[in-house]
Amino acid sequence: MKQMLRSCTALTLSLGLFAPALAQEPLKELGKGEGELSIVTWPGYIERGETDKNYDWVTDFEKKTGCKISVKTAATSDEMVALMNEGGFDLVTASGDASLRLVAGKRVQPINTDLIPSWKTIDERMQNAPWHTVDGVHYGTPYVWGPNVLMYNTEAFKNEPPTSWKVVFEEMTLPDGKSNKGRVQAYDGPIHVADAANYLMAHKPDLGIKDPYELNEDQYKAALDLLRVQRTLVGRYWHDAMIQIDDFKNEGVVASGSWPFQVNLMRSEKQPISSIIPEEGVTGWADTTMLHADSEHPNCAYMWMEHTLSPKVQGDVSAWFGANPSVGAACKGNELLTDEGCATNGYNDFEKVKFWKTPVTKCSQGECVPYHRWVSDYIGVIGGR
Repeated sequence: MKQMLRSCTALTLSLGLFAPALAQEPLKELGKGEGELSIVTWPGYIERGETDKNYDWVTDFEKKTGCKISVKTAATSDEMVALMNEGGFDLVTASGDASLRLVAGKRVQPINTDLIPSWKTIDERMQNAPWHTVDGVHYGTPYVWGPNVLMYNTEAFKNEPPTSWKVVFEEMTLPDGKSNKGRVQAYDGPIHVADAANYLMAHKPDLGIKDPYELNEDQYKAALDLLRVQRTLVGRYWHDAMIQIDDFKNEGVVASGSWPFQVNLMRSEKQPISSIIPEEGVTGWADTTMLHADSEHPNCAYMWMEHTLSPKVQGDVSAWFGANPSVGAACKGNELLTDEGCATNGYNDFEKVKFWKTPVTKCSQGECVPYHRWVSDYIGVIGGR
């Protein structure tokens, strides 16, 4: 069944049949919570104070609602889609390269925003965003967003911080006098093809790339060629944030695309780490809390979506993960995020971020390379082909 659902989704994408699922009737009113709630999410997105007692947005929710939360973490969007295809979960915090796949695959259902009183407080840039809104129908509640930053070791770069993604795509001597070969990493997910395309947008304008998620055959081939060069430099492809942290601390890795989560965690430990949004700009993620089509606990799910939109939760999540809130009020008055936190995490760099989305066949160029080919070809690149 798992493979069949994956194949159906891939077929839908490859044929460009990207219509939304037949909209089932959204929940009309809330009843009593069902007592439990299961969520698929990114690491660090749902904390109950076990790592740091200051970061806990679960305990009070459970006490107030009686909805006991269980969490399944996923390291990539593809893993999230696979888990939602298998079923048994109520919610997922899906990035833009997964959210529309879940809609097209009928794995998530429309939401009734009238049951979420804080909906009106959502940042207008996120409220009707195309990664969760199809034909005016909302398929989720915005959570948090952020850039895929260039993380680097400040000792390796001396007083010359990198300004370009070149340090992870082309062989070069770093300011410490050593080659970058074997000392850089790349993301272990097909969506990383877009990072290569984003780099080529700036350095090979003759390719005519306008959108790193919409690539014709020639543009796509150029991106794969660049990724094959990168393959000769990469010491490890990362998808586990904690393993990447260990690699920077103990294995000599000095530069990689990363999330602010890793940067903030290492800096809190006084590690020689910093990050930058390079001159080419960045890809990024805007995550949506989406309700499974077959959720068995929809009342608890709606209560959770409302809970996550409180300025307190939005600020705490953003402080912990190094993200930006979808509710602007969270940027002021949050003890953990501080009044400078949004600016630090890139809140004002929204226009520099090319947010993840699923590549499909029908695009602004007419015909583009669909995501299922990104998947198979990126596996080939990692395997040295």
